[in-house]
Amino acid sequence: MNYVRQTPTSRRVAWPLQMGGLLILLLPSLFPSLFSPLSRSYPSVFSEWNAPRPMHSHLLNRALQQQTSKVQEAELWSPLPNQGWEACADKQDTQSLGRKSQGYIQVFLDGGLNQQRMGICDAVAVAKILNATLVIPYLEVNPVWQDSSSFADIFDVDHFISALSNDISIVKELPSDYSWSTREYYATGIRATRIKTAPVHASASWYLENVLPVMQSYGIAAIAPFSHRLAFDSQPSDIQHLRCKVNFHALVFVPHVRTLGDALVSRLRSPPSLDNTSATHFHKGENDRAGAGKYVVLHLRFDKDMAAHSACDFGGGKAEKLALAKYRQVLWQGRVLNSQFTDEELRGQGRCPLTPEEIGLLLSALGFNNSTHLYLASHKVYGGEARISALRQLFPFMEDKKSLASSHELSEVEGKASLLAAVDYYVSMQSDIFISASPGNMHNALLGHRAYKNLKTIRPNMTLLGKLFLNKTMEWSEFQQAVQQGHKNRQGQMRIRKEKQSIYTYPAPDCMCKA
Repeated sequence: MNYVRQTPTSRRVAWPLQMGGLLILLLPSLFPSLFSPLSRSYPSVFSEWNAPRPMHSHLLNRALQQQTSKVQEAELWSPLPNQGWEACADKQDTQSLGRKSQGYIQVFLDGGLNQQRMGICDAVAVAKILNATLVIPYLEVNPVWQDSSSFADIFDVDHFISALSNDISIVKELPSDYSWSTREYYATGIRATRIKTAPVHASASWYLENVLPVMQSYGIAAIAPFSHRLAFDSQPSDIQHLRCKVNFHALVFVPHVRTLGDALVSRLRSPPSLDNTSATHFHKGENDRAGAGKYVVLHLRFDKDMAAHSACDFGGGKAEKLALAKYRQVLWQGRVLNSQFTDEELRGQGRCPLTPEEIGLLLSALGFNNSTHLYLASHKVYGGEARISALRQLFPFMEDKKSLASSHELSEVEGKASLLAAVDYYVSMQSDIFISASPGNMHNALLGHRAYKNLKTIRPNMTLLGKLFLNKTMEWSEFQQAVQQGHKNRQGQMRIRKEKQSIYTYPAPDCMCKA
């Protein structure tokens, strides 16, 4: 299918005010006195800052001039060697179905796509522990993005049921005898069949002691809330394997997400020639490069919530500082731990999220250059196009969903945060290299999934970078050497899960076998 390619200069410049959900949007009208000082100082709420200037122009200017040697480029793009582990969660036998089901188990999952994904995996494990029939999990409406996508809107239900058919019994919906057990039913009163007290990281024995009796008495038990409600430690090996089988094999996105993802991947690997002269220049000798036909995914999370909560300075001047301080006051009543520290102290401790400019400098120091094909996986960036201009200068072949696909192709996912995140997840899993600008659920989910498949993933050393960026006199060569040395062992080397760490982020040894 033909598609219209949007060049960087044709992209619409936006100045989004990213507010957390409808409530935040209504706050100025609900509490005008709280916002009046800001509105008096700044005529438009969209003019929260002057266009942010580069915070590290001395490094940026040198990065724009750097050349990457063929040896360095070959090493950068080379796949990971065999690390002595292989994926085997789908090859491990769990106790087969035999006993009669003890009843139905329902779970209600909140959070974003990746938090819900972990909840689904835990729900399957709990159903196995209880010998229960799992009802396809109910996904709550995301309060921030207002996304009402259901399980079936995001994941291939038939594949999910088929992949787990030898492990647990799953139904798409409850039989008529239990049709009363709905979200609305549990929202309107205290119900004997609802479990509200599941502790965070509960043990298997807790479910046997507290949930099984309810299910045996009523034929059904509904657990809400359910996020992070099953411990990562002291679980039988077959339960651990099952959790990973769900995460890495049973959860497959719906066909139209995969089709769109495949189209984006194809265009990233075989981009059409561009008309502008700079693009023509970069494509000369394309097939001779180690990075030819390859791409890196940057997951850039730099939204207003993160910027405000970090209490760091991002170069937007006094107006931006005041706007973020007001935002902190509204959302958290000023109770933000980081706000008691200076920007220098926070950066020295690695507690400031990397700006688009800083992640661009990191990538450049590692050896990526102006011929690199970079896919930007993110929601709206706080500061819009102005905030990512330095990143785009460094990587003119930076793309995203909207630049690679037509509006028609995006029509089934547009405006649906979970489906948009699913597309980004899919494209990220197909990439040669993945890097996330800051920790979070997306970062953790892809870190684990790519480790399971032995794919290269770069983990920024936040403490090191914070200290480097504080040094305003450091030369590019010194910065580059420090970055490369500090990330030598942060590019996908297998890390064994430690106690209390997530099995979904660190799949070895629970979900993997010695090669």
